[in-house]
Amino acid sequence: NQKKGFFMFSANDYRQLSNTNINISPLTLGTMTFGDQNSKIEAYEQLDFALDVGINSIDIAELYPVPPKADTYTKTESILGDWLQTQDREKIIISSKVAGPRRNLDWIRGGPSSLNEENIVNAVDASLKRLKTEYIDIFYLHWPERNVPMFGQYKFDPGGDQKDGKQIPWVSIYDQLTTLSKLIDSGKIRTIALSNEQPWGLMEFIRIARQHKLPLISALQNSYSLLNRIAELGISEILYREQLSFLAYSPLAFGYLTGKYIEDDKAVGRVNLFPGYAKRFDKPGVRYAVKQYAQLAKKYHLSLTEMSLAFVRSQWVMTSTILGATSLHQLKENVKSYSIELSDDILDEIEQIHLSVMNPAP
Repeated sequence: NQKKGFFMFSANDYRQLSNTNINISPLTLGTMTFGDQNSKIEAYEQLDFALDVGINSIDIAELYPVPPKADTYTKTESILGDWLQTQDREKIIISSKVAGPRRNLDWIRGGPSSLNEENIVNAVDASLKRLKTEYIDIFYLHWPERNVPMFGQYKFDPGGDQKDGKQIPWVSIYDQLTTLSKLIDSGKIRTIALSNEQPWGLMEFIRIARQHKLPLISALQNSYSLLNRIAELGISEILYREQLSFLAYSPLAFGYLTGKYIEDDKAVGRVNLFPGYAKRFDKPGVRYAVKQYAQLAKKYHLSLTEMSLAFVRSQWVMTSTILGATSLHQLKENVKSYSIELSDDILDEIEQIHLSVMNPAP
């Protein structure tokens, strides 16, 4: 299938989200630039293009755009809500996320102290109002409430469970699932999912849901790229054994896997526009790994972007790859990568680079 020179997905390309009757496209449009780096008009251009080529899955969050700021928070949902008024809502799969505690985001619902019922319900109701829709298809817990390594952290710190010598309380997974179950029963959300979750939490959500006949999660959304394949070390077996869907965010590693920051330290992009925001990629092995992958891509007459996205798409765990772009041109190039098949030879060489500099940006 072709439209205006672009690959279009056929019915066979869509994947069923675990434990649901929801079918999503193998590419998902990321929106976290809408309302800051991208204007409303630019956002509409990306949304229209995505829909034209068959992308039916749109990923969003209450705290977007990023980096999260008090004066831009909620703008992305509001832009998408206005655009949705011109579309057939039932043909579009909308994902949104509730922000949790343990981060300095005091402007979000007064700074949520927990993922209790009040915070989760208020987040859903506010998102529905901004999105101008009656339901959210996939509702994520954006990150765990409990103490876990995330967003560039890579070691579990038991000390993070305490403050001033006292245990920091967190809402139990059972209580979180109970609240989410009520929201499903009310019709406000269709299914639930997790993001930035670790293996223990993933299995606890599954175990507790089964034990108490509460809703099973349908998907996990974590960072995954040539620079961060942490999901392969513990999560991948859970995805396989439990038949869970997986969505990858940051497949281009904040633009590092376009090669632009290797070619020009001052290249335009989030890394330089928002100093300190991309700490996950400010680690010793990143630049070396990017250079190695760039040379390999060149050897096989591919751009680094093409190779990086084709690699992520080719992984057996992948249900959908989330593509975010700051220009329509970038989005079009990213979508074109879907049709690229990597040979066994290039995959073998990717593995050798990976083994020499494993997960430099966890």
